Amino acid sequence: EVQLVESGGGMVQPGGSLRLSCAASGFTFSRYGMRWVRQAPGKGLEWVSFITSGGGTSYAGSVKGRFTISRDNAKNTLYLQMSSLKPEDPAVYYCAKIDGPPRGQGTQVTVSS
Repeated sequence: EVQLVESGGGMVQPGGSLRLSCAASGFTFSRYGMRWVRQAPGKGLEWVSFITSGGGTSYAGSVKGRFTISRDNAKNTLYLQMSSLKPEDPAVYYCAKIDGPPRGQGTQVTVSS
């Protein structure tokens, strides 16, 4: 069974940083592209970033240059380094396999002064 457990969210001031983690199990992590998506209150899921099995990356325009996706295949873990956080970034952040829906509880990111 695929399991994805997100962590690392919290409250930061505008301009602050957070590092999200996603612990994966139940599948061969290294063989799959992975993505981060987010959902703000009252809105649908928004794609944030993805990383291929080979390490290639892509970002939504709203986060490009501020967020960095990475993976550690030895630890079966996906990361999202978020910097220069803005008031429009707060949401619940989820990780997912490139070919599947989010399965975890997500991790809440709040940006507030």
